[in-house]
Amino acid sequence: MRVIGIDPGLTRLGVGIVSSEGSRKLTFEHVEVLTSPAGAELPARLHQLGSSLERLFDGEKPDAIAIERVFAQQNLPSVMGVAQISGIVMFLAQARGIPVAMYTPNEVKASVTGYGAADKAQVTNMVTRLLGLAAPPKPADAADALALAIVHAWHLGRGGAPDRQRAAAVRGAGETPAQRAWREAESKGGRRRSGPRA
Repeated sequence: MRVIGIDPGLTRLGVGIVSSEGSRKLTFEHVEVLTSPAGAELPARLHQLGSSLERLFDGEKPDAIAIERVFAQQNLPSVMGVAQISGIVMFLAQARGIPVAMYTPNEVKASVTGYGAADKAQVTNMVTRLLGLAAPPKPADAADALALAIVHAWHLGRGGAPDRQRAAAVRGAGETPAQRAWREAESKGGRRRSGPRA
């Protein structure tokens, strides 16, 4: 099974491809970052990225696509750009009969690292280890795209563990500093025990 992960963006669009044999065993296939000039008109930028994605989908023939879900933030132009290119991804996928799954950033971080508030360096490090890469994928958009592909491949393989990790880590994303310190101490101590409540 081949899964394409897409980290959507107008200026940089990350694309990562992994294959899976139905378990947690993953094989790295491809990674790249598509770009469009920031100074170009919006229709031209969408057309450039859409055309590249179209060629990619037709050439790679993925079984599934995973894309980062748009989430609210103060930077409205950025959100709009992500939403617009996400729409193109879904349109192209639907036209080819390719199922699309969407994951929030916290879900991806939780599944790959075990913690929903992990930073980009932690995600990149785990992606590198999980895929056995000789060097970390760069830029961050590339690593994020591979992380999306990994998460969805795990989901399709019904491994079970990633779903539990996502749930636990998304809850942990809202923990207090005291809870975070306690969790870190637990991890170092290698055992579970009752910790402080919020």
